[in-house]
Amino acid sequence: MKKLLKVALVAVCVLTMGSIAKAQNKVGYINFAQLVSAMPDTKTLQTQLEAYNKQFQDQYTAMTTEYQTKGQAYEAQRNTMTDAVRLSKETELSDIQKRIQSFQQDAQQKIATKTNELSKPLFDKLRAAISQVAKEKGYGYVINSSATSQDELLLVSPPGDDLMTEVKAKLGVK
Repeated sequence: MKKLLKVALVAVCVLTMGSIAKAQNKVGYINFAQLVSAMPDTKTLQTQLEAYNKQFQDQYTAMTTEYQTKGQAYEAQRNTMTDAVRLSKETELSDIQKRIQSFQQDAQQKIATKTNELSKPLFDKLRAAISQVAKEKGYGYVINSSATSQDELLLVSPPGDDLMTEVKAKLGVK
C-alpha cells in the first residue's frame, strides 16, 4: 500500500513538473531595424523610394521658385500698383501658397503609401523567417528590441484568448 502511494505521488510530481515545464515559454529577441538594414533588398527599396521622392521634390522646387519670383516682383512693384492690381496679385500669391501646402500634404501621403507598399513584402519575408526560426528553436515569444511603439513590440507570439469581455465585466464596463 505504501509502495502504491509512493508510486502515485511520484507520478503526480512527474506530471506536475511536465505541465510546469510546458507552461514556461522561451522568450527571444531580435533587433528588427538592424535586420532590415542588413538585408540587400533594403538598398533597392531605398533607391526606388528616393527616385519616387525626387519627383515630388522637383515639383515642390518649381512651385516654390514660382512663388518666390512672383513674390519678389510683387514687392518691387507694390508701390506703383493700383489697389485692384495689388489685391489681384496678393490673391494670386495666396493661391500659390495654398497650392504648395496642399501639394506637400498630398506628397507626404503618397510617399507614406508607397513606402508601405514597397516595404510590406520585405517585412513579411522577415517576419516569416523570424517565425520559422522561433518555431524551430522552441521560442513562444520574440520581442523586437528596436520597437518604438507597442504595435511593433511582439514579432512572434502564440495564439491566445481575448480577455476583453472578462476584463470589462470585472471593471463593470459595458
